[in-house]
Amino acid sequence: MLEHGGKLRAAAQHYGIALADWIDLSTGINPLGYPIPPIDPACWQRLPEDDDGLEAAAAAYYGNERLLVLPGSQAAIQILPALFAPVAVACLTPIYEELPQAWQRAGHRLRRLPTLQRALAAATPNVVLCNPNNPSALTLPRSALLDAAARLEQRGGWLIVDEAFAESEAENGIAALAGSAEAPNLIVLRSLGKFFGLAGARVGFVFGVAEKLDRLREAIGPWPVSHPARAVARQALADSAWQAATRARLAGSSRRLAELLAPLGAVSRTALFCTLSMPDNVAHLTALHEHFARRAILTRRFDQNALLRFGLPGSEEQWQRLTTAIAEWTPPC
Repeated sequence: MLEHGGKLRAAAQHYGIALADWIDLSTGINPLGYPIPPIDPACWQRLPEDDDGLEAAAAAYYGNERLLVLPGSQAAIQILPALFAPVAVACLTPIYEELPQAWQRAGHRLRRLPTLQRALAAATPNVVLCNPNNPSALTLPRSALLDAAARLEQRGGWLIVDEAFAESEAENGIAALAGSAEAPNLIVLRSLGKFFGLAGARVGFVFGVAEKLDRLREAIGPWPVSHPARAVARQALADSAWQAATRARLAGSSRRLAELLAPLGAVSRTALFCTLSMPDNVAHLTALHEHFARRAILTRRFDQNALLRFGLPGSEEQWQRLTTAIAEWTPPC
């Protein structure tokens, strides 16, 4: 099993600091997520039904009816590779590590490449990437992705894009075109865990052609998402006022975080997290992670890529604690 962010209990035990005293900046989840509405008690007594309006709400929100509801996008990440004959697969790295692990486990020959241009030049049939990238925070433009899908289609290949952090990057999102006549070889994953802050509900979507969606549906089995989770997801996807206000708030918070972190090193950002890059000094990165942890602020280290990721604080008190911790930082000699 791979390590992921959000392991607050383990950090509290390791550093001997009470769980309630921590600020968790390790996950990139919206700290002020969608407010959970009252849930009809009948949701707990009946199996979920596909005609409850969730699929329609998702199709309207994402602009694409070619979708399948998932128990989190992680389900598609794990199962999708088995729906393809084993071939060479290019993964743009750094990347959410569950993606390459799943393709390798399914028997595909994995190539880790740093750019989309290198991946296309390598002539691998399939290319897998995150956009915006997790963990580097770099974002590819929509035009580059559609061009890549077209070039891959010419050689019978597929483009698989994980858009878990794309809700606030609408101008570069391509979920609406997955499985369309324009991009029949495009598969896109989305999740309600990050922007909507509903990670615990385990609701995600995959968009693409019917043949892949039908096979994925069979592999996942019936009732993949609980009735209460479907009810909350349906309302969140339809709440355009909350979405607009949240995009504006996240944009401001992201800028504030990037400016706060700038004295520590090179910063890249998305709406939901900022990433420090320290390619020439991993020891410095480790010391910085420790510095914050000893002040009960959990960040996410990516030692192999020399990156340190920071999610957004959820309150003014948390912002002030982070500001103080940064001011107290003294680089090791």
